[in-house]
Amino acid sequence: MITRSLRAVAEVSDTDAASFQIVRQRLFGIAYRVLGSASEADDVVQDAWIRWQRTERGTIRDPAAFLATMTARLALSVGQSARARHEIPSGPLQADAVDLRADPSRVAEQGEALELALLALLEKLSATERAAYILREAFDYPHRRIADVLGLSEANARQVVTRARGRLRGERRRRVGAAEHRGLLDTFVAAAHTGDLASLERRLAADITEAGSRERLAA
Repeated sequence: MITRSLRAVAEVSDTDAASFQIVRQRLFGIAYRVLGSASEADDVVQDAWIRWQRTERGTIRDPAAFLATMTARLALSVGQSARARHEIPSGPLQADAVDLRADPSRVAEQGEALELALLALLEKLSATERAAYILREAFDYPHRRIADVLGLSEANARQVVTRARGRLRGERRRRVGAAEHRGLLDTFVAAAHTGDLASLERRLAADITEAGSRERLAA
């Protein structure tokens, strides 16, 4: 959408167009955090691009900071307007900012959208549900292989994946620390880029063990 329009606007220099493209994914992430909707976030980014064309860009010292601030304001305006019309759901962010069923190497390049999707998995799913969902949706593991990795029966693995899909449409269940989020993100990206799925499997299995330990201590 934006890529096609870049060359169509003669008054925007290659440098100014590149400045926008470099931060486009970041702008999407900002808008998505505010709105919780991928389609609305896309609309806000497109609006930001149009406004960038009309801006006196020669007076701007930090294009990235300027665009981030403008996008945040646009998203807040959209959100406030929609809430006034009772169109914004009260629930937390959904995991639709990135399609985990896409080629993982491409998914890993989607930056902030991927961060948001994995954050939703951490917030809404148990460790077992999260592991099953990632292996199935992102890396196309058969249910039998998921069962082997997680120590489940094949039938149970199927049930866990189905349950995970349903819970992603629900409310956030817990808050997630930055270190936990970064750890899962780094492991996922490494697996997507290098094909080192064994490390991903170990990380997901370790998360399940750790979650079980916390539950026993809390009991």
